[in-house]
Amino acid sequence: MRAKLSYAVTAAVLVFYFVLVGSRGVMLIQSGTLLTVTFGVAVLILPVIGLWFLWKNTQFVRKANQLAAELDSEGGLPVDELKRTPGGRIDRDAADEVFARRKAETEAAPEDWRSWFRLAIAYHDARDTPRARKAMQRAIALHEGRPVQA
Repeated sequence: MRAKLSYAVTAAVLVFYFVLVGSRGVMLIQSGTLLTVTFGVAVLILPVIGLWFLWKNTQFVRKANQLAAELDSEGGLPVDELKRTPGGRIDRDAADEVFARRKAETEAAPEDWRSWFRLAIAYHDARDTPRARKAMQRAIALHEGRPVQA
């Protein structure tokens, strides 16, 4: 729940910022000179890109949470079996061991979104966020029946 609240607050702050920047871009365009119109259009591009990124990220999180709920209802969510340091960080060797098992599971069933979901969690636990995101994107695509890029 705390993560959802944090995400909602961050998204609201970003939307407020995008509206503020967008209004400045509109004011520049309304000035009517070639220079201010050019700057105004350039300033308007930033909130558009930001809103697009926020929307795509929100959709990704929503879909990943739906997969987690479905996997949980099936009893297939991975159990947190990782050893932790006294500071609470995941032990690297333990994460590598779980990762090796998840990777083998995914190689054995490459068309199963569940194995890709669990692999994404293993990547995340191993602190490899880019690969975790790619594995989760593949899990989502497989779940939706979309073609998956290699």
